[in-house]
Amino acid sequence: MRSLILIPARYASSRYPGKPLARLKQPDGSSKTLIEMTWEAARRVDGVDEVIVATDDKRISDDCERIGARVLMTSEDCSNGTERCFDALARGGLEADIIINFQGDAPLTPPWFVEALIATMRAEPDAHVATPVLACDEVILKGLLEDRRHGRVGGTTAVFDEDGHALYFSKEVIPCVDGARAPTDAAAIYYHVGVYAYRPLALADYANWPVGKLERLEGLEQLRFLENGANVKCVEVDGRGRAFGEVNNPEDVPRIESILMDQDRNATR
Repeated sequence: MRSLILIPARYASSRYPGKPLARLKQPDGSSKTLIEMTWEAARRVDGVDEVIVATDDKRISDDCERIGARVLMTSEDCSNGTERCFDALARGGLEADIIINFQGDAPLTPPWFVEALIATMRAEPDAHVATPVLACDEVILKGLLEDRRHGRVGGTTAVFDEDGHALYFSKEVIPCVDGARAPTDAAAIYYHVGVYAYRPLALADYANWPVGKLERLEGLEQLRFLENGANVKCVEVDGRGRAFGEVNNPEDVPRIESILMDQDRNATR
């Protein structure tokens, strides 16, 4: 089965304009753009035939060409990464059995997260979409609760049934926990890692469905699948002790840089 990674990237982010070109300091003192780091992370995934950046902005395209990444230009009308993946697939005449949406703001995504999605899609032909979830520890849960307490757009949580079928995704922390219960209930909360594996038909269906009420309210693209009855499989992954984070806001950059420094120190011990 042919697997393809698409990295949707847009310049005009409302929360962080120009985010893909934000420069992050590396442990050796150099710097890399966010899209460069994400492209390098995607290329570390085994079992993928090609990695392509999908964007509507020439500035991002130019930076990708600088690092040798293949780019497909997409419509400016794509409202989210899933729509951009479909647009790139259609415009580029690409063929694949599994299409992976590797978020352009998540350069710390471990390769085994994506490999687990590919394995699930190969083993479960009834799954239309697969996406990774990570059981929260106290540190992750504290960060989620802090983001909500301060009104920041942070991570997403997921709930699913005993077979891993998604029931809901939210920017709120669900199931609900209060401060007193948080330390003991952390493992009941699942952090949703914003990576997706799609069947081509599921992508085509998505592009034809209207934006749903829940998708609009939460600002979460994956809810369109649930609102239309698609089978979204949540795949539990193991962080293996590695810190994980996304760049949602400018203030996330120092946090990602700190994680990179910690990873480098641990690797050299």
